[in-house]
Amino acid sequence: MTVGESSRRFQDTVADYQAYRLDYPPRLIARLAALLDLKAGDAMLDLGCGPGNLALAFARRGLAVTAMDPEPAMLDAARAAAAAEGLRINFSQRGSADLTPADGPFRLVAIGRAFHWMDRAATLATLNRIVTPDGGVALFHDAHPPVEENAWYRVFNKLREKYGRAGLAHVSERGEGGHRRYEPYLFASAFTRIDGLSVTIRHALTEDAIVGRAFSTSIMSRNALGARAAAFESELRAALRQLSPDGRFAEVAELVAVLARRPE
Repeated sequence: MTVGESSRRFQDTVADYQAYRLDYPPRLIARLAALLDLKAGDAMLDLGCGPGNLALAFARRGLAVTAMDPEPAMLDAARAAAAAEGLRINFSQRGSADLTPADGPFRLVAIGRAFHWMDRAATLATLNRIVTPDGGVALFHDAHPPVEENAWYRVFNKLREKYGRAGLAHVSERGEGGHRRYEPYLFASAFTRIDGLSVTIRHALTEDAIVGRAFSTSIMSRNALGARAAAFESELRAALRQLSPDGRFAEVAELVAVLARRPE
């Protein structure tokens, strides 16, 4: 299994993940589909699919989607979401280390907020064997610009560091962008033609949503925090109320897709 996949880090985060994590805007999906010239019926793999946000988005466009995740609770949520929309998706309880050359071929492999949990070099080497010559790998994440509306996010991150984030290897890579910088891995792989796409949104956010966002992460889930969960929530809520006594906030977020393909 890949780093983090064997410990079921996300088993108690599903409800918070579905309710409070940022979804990827349809126009970001549309721009990626246009750049790769995706067509209905093209095969796509959502690797580390979680509750299926990317799988659902591409299934709505008519792609033949496989959604893969090692966490059964996440797959259950994704299945339920697909069934609610009448979407046909092939689900598989496996992780990146379980991929073989027999999988695929896929025109697109998408990885949303999960690449840092994988053996990145080994995963890209395997993907080179199952992505079609005209296909690509899309790595998705979100970022928060340092604008005044995101003052809550600085508080959020400060408390995540305090309660244990800094000690985790997958997020302790320093430098510009930390573990979200994909270039060292991509330029060492077959997928060296890189295009970055992004959409920036601004929307309202509540105190409860920020707390739920925190608990949706593997490092700050209630299971991970254990007896410290109540103290973390209390400290986070107190800090947020200092910023906004009425519990109302705004979030400015950049949703990013990095499409990597082989050289022409």
